Amino acid sequence: MVGAVPKLRADGRAGRTASGRHNRLLRLGLISTLVPLSLMLVQCGQAPSPAALATNAQANVQANVQGINQVVAKSNRQVAGDDTFEDRFPAPQFRERFPSASESFLQRQMSDFSPKRAVQPQPDQAPYKVASLEPQVPYKRPAREDLTTLVSMKSSAFPYFGNNPASDAPFLNISKGDRRGHRSYSGRVYWQDETYSDSRVLVHVPEHFDVRKPGVIVVFFHGNGATLERDVRDRQMVPKQITDSGANAILLAPQMAVDAADSSAGKFWQPGGFKRFMAESADHLARLSGDPNSARAFANMPIVIVGYSGGFLPTAWSLEVGGVSDRVRGVVLLDAVYGEMDKFASWIESHRSGFFVSAYTRYTARRDRELMSMLRQKGISVAEDMDGPLRPGSVVFVETGEGITHRDYVTHAWTRDPLKDVLVKMSATPSLALTRVASTNPSASSR
Repeated sequence: MVGAVPKLRADGRAGRTASGRHNRLLRLGLISTLVPLSLMLVQCGQAPSPAALATNAQANVQANVQGINQVVAKSNRQVAGDDTFEDRFPAPQFRERFPSASESFLQRQMSDFSPKRAVQPQPDQAPYKVASLEPQVPYKRPAREDLTTLVSMKSSAFPYFGNNPASDAPFLNISKGDRRGHRSYSGRVYWQDETYSDSRVLVHVPEHFDVRKPGVIVVFFHGNGATLERDVRDRQMVPKQITDSGANAILLAPQMAVDAADSSAGKFWQPGGFKRFMAESADHLARLSGDPNSARAFANMPIVIVGYSGGFLPTAWSLEVGGVSDRVRGVVLLDAVYGEMDKFASWIESHRSGFFVSAYTRYTARRDRELMSMLRQKGISVAEDMDGPLRPGSVVFVETGEGITHRDYVTHAWTRDPLKDVLVKMSATPSLALTRVASTNPSASSR
């Protein structure tokens, strides 16, 4: 018993020594494990350095390459073919995973994925105006040049397939094969396809014309042996006289019998024929002016009819049966009273708000004096000079002396450019409700 006690104590010391050594090893193991873990935890939330990332990535790449090589080797044994796994699935490169120090990820907005619109160059001035109560610059009509053109109209004088009211017989009273024609009072035959088939109308709009202001439409019926371009425009210079007058006026000149000694009125013989002509003209004038909404203004605009020589016949019938005699503010006859005096006298008597002017040479002097006598018998005052202004109800007869020829009468009558003179005098009369715009057209007053 006495010997046993020392042995137990020695075993206890040995056990405690082994146990202590074991505990120290356990603590060292824990420390070696916890210290790296604590270092990793300390680095949480911090971005790894590029060097660390490169090292890790390189290790991963190497590991991946080794694994891939093994797979490839196995795949080569199993799959026959020319292409390899690398050809099909190339290994990702480092630059494809991480941007370099000089690169950054492109930030995208939702607008980047919306349809793109072409960028329009910005003008010097915005194409809009901001609403304001401040006074604005008054509207200024853009400058333009005179417009002179030929327009085909269905309601123009020809072609005409109706009757001649003088005889109540067909107007085209001659035929030869498929051709049809008209035998005139002189006995000469004019064929329809040569003389009575032109439906064009000479339209002239001066540069200063403004449809928004009171204005007038001048309808010019040319005489015998005339064409619109050669005679009305170039020789008689009717469009130029309209412009030079400075009046707010435009011109319509329908082609009558083409270059023929014939005064036939064609469709203007028909009841309402002149009204249809003016209605169609309004649409054409609106289109030519560039403002379709102006058709109504043209359809109600006052009219002045000018008949030269053989133009007396369509003038008389337009006043008698045309259907718009109330719109006619004036009638001007230039050596043109060859007949139809009753029609002229009737219009003068029933339209005292308009004016009437007849200038004549010795060729028509007898009939003009007869018409003056008819009017005086009706109690209508007649003047025999153009010295005074034209007023509503003015009736003027002007005899021109020797040296004034019938052929040049449209440009040389009681004065040079008689049509211009009539428009100037007419426009100077406020009671005719017509506007002279010469004050806004400096060139007109200097011509």
